[in-house]
Amino acid sequence: MRFDAMDLKLYDTLTREKRIFKPLDPANVRMYVCGPTVYDFAHIGNARPVIVFDVLFRLLRHIYGADHVTYVRNITDVDDKINARAAEEYPDLPLNEAIRKVTEKTEDQFHKDVDALGCLPPTKEPRATEHIAEMKKIISRLLTSKRAYRFKDHVLFRVKGLASYGKLSHRSLGDMRSSARGEVAPKHNPMDFVLWKPSDAGEPAWPSPAGIKRPGRPGWHIECSAMSWKYLGERFDIHGGGVDLLFPHHENERAQSCRAFNKQKMAQVWMHNGFLQVEGEKMSKSLGNFVTIHELLATAKFGGVKWEGAVLRLAMLKTHYRQSIDWTVRSLEEAKAIINSWADAIQPHGIDAQEGVFSPPAPIVDALCDDLNVSAAVTEMHRLANAAKNGDAIAARALAAAADFLGLQRSTWDSKLEKYIFDSAFDSRVDEMIAARDAARKAKNFEESDRIRDELAKMGVVLKDTKDGTTWEIAR
Repeated sequence: MRFDAMDLKLYDTLTREKRIFKPLDPANVRMYVCGPTVYDFAHIGNARPVIVFDVLFRLLRHIYGADHVTYVRNITDVDDKINARAAEEYPDLPLNEAIRKVTEKTEDQFHKDVDALGCLPPTKEPRATEHIAEMKKIISRLLTSKRAYRFKDHVLFRVKGLASYGKLSHRSLGDMRSSARGEVAPKHNPMDFVLWKPSDAGEPAWPSPAGIKRPGRPGWHIECSAMSWKYLGERFDIHGGGVDLLFPHHENERAQSCRAFNKQKMAQVWMHNGFLQVEGEKMSKSLGNFVTIHELLATAKFGGVKWEGAVLRLAMLKTHYRQSIDWTVRSLEEAKAIINSWADAIQPHGIDAQEGVFSPPAPIVDALCDDLNVSAAVTEMHRLANAAKNGDAIAARALAAAADFLGLQRSTWDSKLEKYIFDSAFDSRVDEMIAARDAARKAKNFEESDRIRDELAKMGVVLKDTKDGTTWEIAR
């Protein structure tokens, strides 16, 4: 079953309102999410946007069809932290070779970690270093329009006179000036930001744009503008990421893309997940509460046990994506108890999670269409679990379908049960059988009519005969 796109509502950070999502092209729905900087194991805070936007990706695929959704999540493989890690780990190798080793190893581990968290791979996963040409084209456009300028072998974006700057992050000029002081570069104005900078000896470098003779490398913000443009176009539907990226990264990204392509909008909707803290405190290595996805999955560092990917995923999703989340051992224990409870409800009915299960129940999709209201979906899943424990096989199938749709696959709810697909194919089959039953009744072939009714009942379909005809619903 395909749901009407009008049912989907998303909260837009720019307008600060939840509204009906209308894609630019329903046949080509496009989403970009800022991905990892690959220099170290991804920490649990990095996992939150990956999980959140994986749920949205699944929902969009369900609504518009898998072939009509493009999800781009980049890999940042040029960064000062990467350079430092490469020099530290491979001091005897040329820096560029050492950098490649670090980024490839870290990217591989990232993929293993997010796979364990039940995340689908994005449609495209471009690396920044493979899109230098696109970055230079955007820089050239900005220089031509006088929105960028050269200064001491740098190219900088000119913020002055840009009335829309700060609208996304809803920051005052004073706040933005304070935040901008951290970027070390020669500027005409403290608010201006780097598009291109010179490289020191031994650092990654490419021929510079704008006639600058000294080789250099891109600034951070231009990378995402280039990769989103390459794969999604000058305007696209959804731009996502953590709220920590809102300023300066997304504010600057939006400014340079809109000015480069002379558009009022870069993305139709901007979405941001909230902060994450650990046991009530900001996560940091100095506090000793810095925890990676890999540690949670493979070691007993956090809470004295290794955690399943489905448990980590549910613990993350139980808190609404826009709210801050407190990552605690207790929250993981609660998520584990829920997963086990659902498994206990599903197992006796023999659902095979390895075969793909079913399309998600309508109440689950409805909940997610309300700005990814996973909490409401989980409430419905508890109701299904209670019904399943009372012998309702249809509820057990629906629960397995909901868990599968949320990426909470679990090998322990396996069986040999025949699957019924609750989608348009299932609906058509039911309608055909009801028509055959009606024909049998008109012919007074009650034996055949009863046989079809009994077969539908085995499929979980309840018939209601009225003077206006026969209607049906799924048994609850």
